[in-house]
Amino acid sequence: MIRTAGLALGVVLLGATAHAEDGHNVYGTFLTQAKTSTVTIEDCGDDSPCGRVSWIDPNAMEPGDTPETALTKAGDPVLGLLMLQGFDKKKKDWRGGTIYDPENDKTYASRLKRLGDGRLQVKGCIGPICQTQIWEEAPVALQASGSAAN
Repeated sequence: MIRTAGLALGVVLLGATAHAEDGHNVYGTFLTQAKTSTVTIEDCGDDSPCGRVSWIDPNAMEPGDTPETALTKAGDPVLGLLMLQGFDKKKKDWRGGTIYDPENDKTYASRLKRLGDGRLQVKGCIGPICQTQIWEEAPVALQASGSAAN
């Protein structure tokens, strides 16, 4: 009985480790590297990830702005903004997508990969030159602060 329970526990732990190291599991709510906003990544409806701004730190706003009134340079609301889309599943990660930067109104080629420790590696690229950010899973309070689907 003990041997069987130990084997079952080992299989469960092995499965959990494999799942945690799956670079394709990019879904969830993440605190951006600057820690001033969260992005919630969900299925776009075609088995690929889409990410929307789901929370903005009120202390990071321009004077007179609120998270609900903040606009991109193009005049679109930042809260609920679709900023990650168009990804293709590759062997170890998601590639071929785009990331939109609302601060400069530019869109970049992008790659996403879930790291073994649960953080998300986000790359924005112009040609062969990429900038990498590491996003952490958002605290539960921020995950519940708003829906990404606006």
